Amino acid sequence: VGHSIGSYISLEIFRRCHNKIIYCVGLYPFLALNSESSEQSSIRKITALPTICAAISFMGDLLGMLPARISRFLIKKSMGKSWSFSAVEVLCTHVLQYHTIRNMLFMAMTEFQELPEKPDLDFIRGKKSQIAFLFGLDDHWGPLHLYKEICKQVPDVSIEVERVGHTHAFSCSESGSLWVAQHVSNLIKNNVESANKH
Repeated sequence: VGHSIGSYISLEIFRRCHNKIIYCVGLYPFLALNSESSEQSSIRKITALPTICAAISFMGDLLGMLPARISRFLIKKSMGKSWSFSAVEVLCTHVLQYHTIRNMLFMAMTEFQELPEKPDLDFIRGKKSQIAFLFGLDDHWGPLHLYKEICKQVPDVSIEVERVGHTHAFSCSESGSLWVAQHVSNLIKNNVESANKH
């Protein structure tokens, strides 16, 4: 099971170790570059500039050095309004560190260098009974035009759009985490039941 770029990584592992993988689930999948996304364009430009990445990492590190209650308050008010306490806590205690942020920005830069313009639909088509995707309604990482393209090119693959209202950052809220966990559990259960019938 992979989320975002983890979906792409999961498919790559599946491709290389196909005899060891039974089922692959991509959640809000980032499988290909989205040329229509201004957010991706901005992130791509920022991550290509080492001095900007260093400055962002330094500012994040400074925020992480503030007393915990202050950094928690600032995060909750700015970006984590719907986030669970534990998600805010993890961000404040483990992510807001210079080298962690620097590594995240480096990973983002390499994603933009390595990701294809289009997903490998031939591979997905060949393994369609072993692959499932969950897209979000408003997600520039896994846009609906990609969902539609996969549906058109691989009509029998298990693919859905989450319409409850969770975001790409579903794992930062308890309700999103629980909903997606139940969805994945159902996918796996259905796949096992289907395999047992054959």
